[in-house]
Amino acid sequence: MRLGAHLMRFDAVEPARLGRELADTADAAEDAGLSWLSVMDHFFQMEPAGFPASDPMLEAYTTLGMLAGRTETVQLGALVTGVTYRHPGLLAKIVATLDVLSQGRATLGIGAAWYEKEHVALGVPYPPLKERFERLEETLQICRQMWDPEDEGPFEGAHYRLAETLCRPLPLSRPGRGPEILVGGSGERKTLRLVAQYGDACNLFETGPEEVGRKLDVLRGHCDAVGRDYADIRVTLLMGGDQLLRGDVDGFLAAARPYADLGVETVILRPPADVPLATWVRDHVAPAVPRVAELGAR
Repeated sequence: MRLGAHLMRFDAVEPARLGRELADTADAAEDAGLSWLSVMDHFFQMEPAGFPASDPMLEAYTTLGMLAGRTETVQLGALVTGVTYRHPGLLAKIVATLDVLSQGRATLGIGAAWYEKEHVALGVPYPPLKERFERLEETLQICRQMWDPEDEGPFEGAHYRLAETLCRPLPLSRPGRGPEILVGGSGERKTLRLVAQYGDACNLFETGPEEVGRKLDVLRGHCDAVGRDYADIRVTLLMGGDQLLRGDVDGFLAAARPYADLGVETVILRPPADVPLATWVRDHVAPAVPRVAELGAR
């Protein structure tokens, strides 16, 4: 099992210090041997999680570009991009650029979008849920086509029409296929089906080993239905890791071990609200990295 960090709070330092703070966090992540760094793709901080919308939030791909320039090994991605925020052709180009500039370390994390407040506030169209899922599936198809050098022709969908799907330079990772695609969410009827059909990875929440195991069984069923090898899908899990804030690595390992037994390959930790990100990675997350690796992976 590997360990990653999800950078979602930017209020522990003043805005003028955020650039330095992110640089120090990237350095700490590399030194610790983290396998993953992600950011949220939101424009407002999340009110549904109990935070004021006016709290600091950075644009995802600008931030990931900065992190790419400070790191050499860690995988980078948004957890996850809302399908409504960027036209799929532009999104495919953005992620391809991140992949090239990071030497093949980009993941496209994507989902159906949900935060209506920021859509309405900024004038971003927010179609009904059914249409958002339709757009998500077309976007996945477009990204695959944009990264395929053998298919640069048009794309004709119900919601998107592209005259050409030219993308140069092509992504460096997985030539002919492009960056890893992580479909976020755990909806059993639609989201996990899209993981099976188009995704390389999924991201689930820490809802208990029994519930996570049940979701993975549903994913296996979708893989069987579309003729996909379930073993090809990387399973990631978003956890709080509160034990590590207390220095209780053993307690964290006890909480993570049942997920490792289920085949979770990467545990992604969320930071606290009141600790600088670099301090959190260096002092609280780093000590757990070698111990988590001992849990193994599938």
